[in-house]
Amino acid sequence: DEENRAIFYGVHEPIIDRATWEKVQEMQGSRKKPTKVSPTRSIFSGLLKCADCGSNLNYHFNQQNPSIKYFNCSNYNSGRGTCNATHYIRVDYLEQLVLQEIRRLTSFASQYEDAFVKAMIGYSMQSAQQDKAVKQTELDRLTARDRELDTLFERIYEDNVAGKVSDERFAKLSAKYEQEQGDISRRVKVLKSELHKEAGQLYTADVFLETVRRYTDVRELNQRMVTELIDHIDVHHAIQVNGVKTQEIKIHFHCIGPFEIPDLESIPELQVYINTRKGVALCSQNKVVTPSQRVG
Repeated sequence: DEENRAIFYGVHEPIIDRATWEKVQEMQGSRKKPTKVSPTRSIFSGLLKCADCGSNLNYHFNQQNPSIKYFNCSNYNSGRGTCNATHYIRVDYLEQLVLQEIRRLTSFASQYEDAFVKAMIGYSMQSAQQDKAVKQTELDRLTARDRELDTLFERIYEDNVAGKVSDERFAKLSAKYEQEQGDISRRVKVLKSELHKEAGQLYTADVFLETVRRYTDVRELNQRMVTELIDHIDVHHAIQVNGVKTQEIKIHFHCIGPFEIPDLESIPELQVYINTRKGVALCSQNKVVTPSQRVG
């Protein structure tokens, strides 16, 4: 029976490493079928998140000019959703932005490996501790509720024997409590397994550092690179103040989160230029983890 099984992690050499396996499962779970509005996938599909409502950004192309591809908030949806802004961002701009940030990241990791490793370990430990705290809190709450249900069951049993609760009422309440305890028992097993499954971490510092090294001096983006390096990207809605349009983009890398790449002379500066439909030049100026796009 399942409750009598024991699971031992990391005993045998895996055919596929844990990080790759987990990432593939995540990608398959978020995969959507092509539609008339969005007939193809982008290398960023499933990675872009609305910074305001947390929803995914959907991939589209301009009906009048199909070469212009863009993302916007799925929860905005022309006013039918609950998000109050589109969070529109063009793919050609995003590709240049992400490529240059990856190049800046790999350059820093190559030249200042000790500092990079410390940053990875610090973020990983903090993230792991936060995740552990959340799961432990849930485990404690479920354990307390399980004990409470035992007390409630004993109470309605005594009331049934004393004639205070009818047999029909007792049967309904006992079935309800037993079902809830069954749900609690299954969730508790999952939480305990996750808390003890150190080998099941998606990315370790060593794995991520090796991945970063592999993409040093990269010239163009591809699906594998984006998948291996980036967890998700937060996209804020563009705002315009005094004729200057600014949009905050925050890249969350695996294992290090939204890493602030120091502004050092040896690290490439971030400059991105594209042309808009109106012929206006759109450029990006480096803002560490929150580069901005400015219209001049």
